[in-house]
Amino acid sequence: MANWLEHTVQVEVDAPIDVVWGMWADLEQMPRWMKWIDSVKVLEDNPELSLWKLDTGGFNFSWRSRILKVVEHQIIQWESVDGLPNRGAIRFYDRQNSSIVKLTVGYAIPGIIGRLMDNLFLGRVVESTLQENLQRFKEYAQTGVSPLE
Repeated sequence: MANWLEHTVQVEVDAPIDVVWGMWADLEQMPRWMKWIDSVKVLEDNPELSLWKLDTGGFNFSWRSRILKVVEHQIIQWESVDGLPNRGAIRFYDRQNSSIVKLTVGYAIPGIIGRLMDNLFLGRVVESTLQENLQRFKEYAQTGVSPLE
């Protein structure tokens, strides 16, 4: 039995919605600002599916993710179909000369790991990392320079 944890973070980016949307919609660029994401590969024969690899502190996970919903300039919603159980959505809000980017991520913690780890501590680490990732995205979107390169 798994426990699901969910986190929501957001940032305002001084860039138009077209720019912000274009960067997020290109999933393979995500490792440029997502610290733990090692790689993303969209499947050529089925672009709704992508292969993800996560690497953090010696923990390596991989999974296939399916895009469930796309509304241009508004939302990209996904869920994993195998591997690391996760789901979420990235929402976009047009503020004329800027954009709000709101990321919600949920993930399952296997029961045995959940019993060994303090979920509140794990949650704080994940949430602060997600917020840092959005901050890196903001810098990247506003300057065109990847903070991780």
